[in-house]
Amino acid sequence: MDNLDYGIIGNCRSAALISKKGSIEWCCLPEFDSSSVFAKLLDDEIGGSFGFHVAPEYVIKQRYKKHTAILITRFEDGEDIFEVHDFMPRYVKGPSQYYGPPEVVRFVKHISGRPKLSVHYDPRLAYASGKTDTYVKKNFVVSLTEGDKFETVFLYTSFNKNAVVEGREIEVTENGYFLLAYNEKIFQPSTRKIYLELERTKVYWLNWSNKTPNYKKYNAQINRSAITLKLLTYNKTGAVLAAATTSLPETIGEVRNWDYRFCWIRDASMVIKVMADLGHTNVARRYLQFIVDLIPDKDEKLQIMYGINKEKKLTEKTLDHLKGYKGSKPVRIGNAAYHQRQNDIYGILMDVLYDQLKRFSTDLENGEELWGITKGIAWIVSKHWREPDKGIWEFRTEDRHFTFSKVLCWVAIDRAIKVARIFRKNRKVEKWSALEQEIREDILTNAWNEKKKAFTQSYGSPNLDASVLLMESYGFIPARDPRFISTVHAIEKELSNDGLLYRYKNKDDFGLPSSSFTICTFWFINSLFKIGEEEKAQALFDKVLGYGNHLGLFSEDIDFKTKRLLGNFPQAYSHLALIECAINFSQKATEQRVLESMR
Repeated sequence: MDNLDYGIIGNCRSAALISKKGSIEWCCLPEFDSSSVFAKLLDDEIGGSFGFHVAPEYVIKQRYKKHTAILITRFEDGEDIFEVHDFMPRYVKGPSQYYGPPEVVRFVKHISGRPKLSVHYDPRLAYASGKTDTYVKKNFVVSLTEGDKFETVFLYTSFNKNAVVEGREIEVTENGYFLLAYNEKIFQPSTRKIYLELERTKVYWLNWSNKTPNYKKYNAQINRSAITLKLLTYNKTGAVLAAATTSLPETIGEVRNWDYRFCWIRDASMVIKVMADLGHTNVARRYLQFIVDLIPDKDEKLQIMYGINKEKKLTEKTLDHLKGYKGSKPVRIGNAAYHQRQNDIYGILMDVLYDQLKRFSTDLENGEELWGITKGIAWIVSKHWREPDKGIWEFRTEDRHFTFSKVLCWVAIDRAIKVARIFRKNRKVEKWSALEQEIREDILTNAWNEKKKAFTQSYGSPNLDASVLLMESYGFIPARDPRFISTVHAIEKELSNDGLLYRYKNKDDFGLPSSSFTICTFWFINSLFKIGEEEKAQALFDKVLGYGNHLGLFSEDIDFKTKRLLGNFPQAYSHLALIECAINFSQKATEQRVLESMR
């Protein structure tokens, strides 16, 4: 089956997607949200790629080096064997300093025999918007385009440069390399130096992964998902991306194609909470600083999303010259959703802020700033919680009183009260407690649908929505409350299709949804587990894990019939929810529990 069979490599500055046959088919340099160097993913004719051609007899297999983000593609024909170790350099160069240049390294490891390959090197700069010219120079191959914007990339290699560019056959008799760099190198690379980069990057990832606890079950899946989430964090500012791609459609041939290379406050805050639970506290601290930096004025409303460099204006454009993934147009860059009002983000943010204060209450330097933010959020929620909004799913039509948004307004005040208790601000506790109770009663009265025996998508609506499953996760209602159990069963009856969940089934701006939203399926599995249906939940979890690609990676959506992956990839939302589920079904290894008890 044709699927999103890609691995991701990256260094917390940018990322690349590499097909299971070793072809780079998506890469933006110098940063995640820069224009593409290779975009075959979005146009298989003009997008550009960087791969290897071998004889049909070669068997090609792909895996990650365990506990790292180094992707290994093995080419084997009897005795003739070589491997390509793909990575983007990242390693420690000083206290809290990391080396992470805008570069992709392809280390070619000779295993045995005399394998032969030819290189397909076809960069198409600036989203393939104009002609890219490639020239062989003395020390490197340079590609440039002079359209609306001047762009260049440099390829360094130990192989014959003319043979590489011309696609002539090359015999591999020793280790070699390709280094794709956004900037011209000051010092000429060598195979020895590139191997050192590989080893340093490997050590970085092994050390990073070592912080993730060991679990009795699903250890490999938790670790791979954690590494994937780390690859979607942006080192410079602490931002967390929703995904590494743009415009991969939720359904083939439809127009639900969005640019996800931005930081949604909701997605990022959920990721941070999970990463902190796994012991990756630096990621959490840096994201918290990203948020603090974004709220300079006490009366400034928070946007639902920002650029990775804290940009507030994310103008949406279409790239009409690209035909789109499997012909699914339009290809979009930018995202107009940044204009939207989504009242849930205040609760999401307060939840993560409270969570971090609990963890770091004794050593947070910016406590006063965070208390100021808490008061500001509580004030905004008190003024606006009664107003309708666009909701978690970003409906582009009329505003509604979405249940999830109301619950998260409750969360904002509930967590503000808890923060006030940490700072011993008793007068605020009294004031906010009345508001918290008022919001709670409003939700219980207006979100419950007696006919459906469930909390529904919005006030007065008969439509069900998977997002209301999070009422329990956020502490609004106990798991064993009959109303929650009834809601879980109602959602299963209406939204589940062969174990995969719709977000909702009512019409939205683009008609009826026709694919499963992966995070919703994981939310449902979590809810089944919480209400006591543990065996059923685990059986469904094991089944869904089988829908990941050959490397265990997930996108945003899954097709109900074919089970192929759809939507932007890899999706932070999907992997954070996978981790949450896996931890429910797992017990930490004894060694880990002993170490934690000694802290």
